Amino acid sequence: MVRGHAIAAIDLGSTKIATIVGDASEGGMLRILGAGVVPSAGIEKGQISSIGQATEAINLSIEKAERASGTRILSAGVSISGAHLSSLNNRGIVAVPDVGRPISPDDAQRVIDAARNVSLKSNRELMHALPRYFVVDGQDRVSDPVAMHGQRLDVEMHIVTGGVNALQNVMKCVEGADVQVEALIAGPVAMSSAVLDPDEQQEGVVALDIGGGTTDIAVHVDGAIVHTASLPIGGTHVTRDLVAGLRCPFMVADQAKTRYGAALADQIAGDEAVTLSAFGQEERREISRRLIVEIVEARVEEILSMALGEVKRAGHIEAISAGLVIGGGTAELEGITTLAERRTGLPARIGQVPEVYGLADQVSGPAYATSLGVLRWMTEAFMEPIGQPLRLRMPAGGSVLGLFRGVGRLGRVFLPQ
Repeated sequence: MVRGHAIAAIDLGSTKIATIVGDASEGGMLRILGAGVVPSAGIEKGQISSIGQATEAINLSIEKAERASGTRILSAGVSISGAHLSSLNNRGIVAVPDVGRPISPDDAQRVIDAARNVSLKSNRELMHALPRYFVVDGQDRVSDPVAMHGQRLDVEMHIVTGGVNALQNVMKCVEGADVQVEALIAGPVAMSSAVLDPDEQQEGVVALDIGGGTTDIAVHVDGAIVHTASLPIGGTHVTRDLVAGLRCPFMVADQAKTRYGAALADQIAGDEAVTLSAFGQEERREISRRLIVEIVEARVEEILSMALGEVKRAGHIEAISAGLVIGGGTAELEGITTLAERRTGLPARIGQVPEVYGLADQVSGPAYATSLGVLRWMTEAFMEPIGQPLRLRMPAGGSVLGLFRGVGRLGRVFLPQ
């Protein structure tokens, strides 16, 4: 990839909308050219709830990113989450017609096309078809079959689908802000590409993005994604618990969560108190900080339990040696990794995006893991070898809701001369 070929990425969250412009060096390090982050509007639990409000918020985020980066954003990759996301694993099988020649890239593409050709309901749309591994004449776990000899070629594929209406609503909002949608990227897939290292993916790891309205889950085993899901619960539910428990306005509760919240109540002194504004009182009142943390801990523990249950239902819990990598705004809570280890029995760490420079301070921290994951996903499209278009090809039927519409104009921005 040529440095200076700028890419745009938009992360549509339930609490914030982040538009990032960046590029990548030859070594793959991301350079942030500018970002526009605004409070979310018209998005609930990862899905569009108001076209008008969402379009206005997206437009504001894009304008801020354009001013910060000095570019005009023409198109972008867009993240999408929500309970409408689902996944499955499917196998494709083809015969290699000429046993005297090695397996070619065309053979690999044929078997991939066979695996992604799954029967979907009319309200479902294929978003990602990610090869897990190949099998050549019974030889399992082949990472690249090209140039090998064999008569039968299989591929195990992980397929992520989304609800057609949910995807169309996202596209309508983004394109209503005069930006072309080049790719719709599932939040769990985007976050994984940003924060996981190859060793973790090989040994088994769960990427857990606890956002505002959703908790995205991506399970990796043997170096590839085997399960993805998005739960309709997140940090906003923690805030609403505080509203009910402290009887205070939503904004006050959100500030209390950020300033005084933590994930472990047993580490907070019982006599520590804070002052907050409450409903029905003109003056601020004193509240035990431990009460705040107890409320936060209860909901975060529930989120972790639900995520663990999802991994168990997928049947991969015994393969998770590297544990949990936690991203999202809720990951900034003090003590969350300790709580995660206590609740799940797995090692845990906070997901940080490595190798980012430029205006990186504008999008630092686990809250931007998915945002930067979208940007990394987009920039890697330009560095994909010509003979390996495994995840960039548009699904059969040419649906605009699938992967990339055209790598040649992917996520482009206009750089002033």
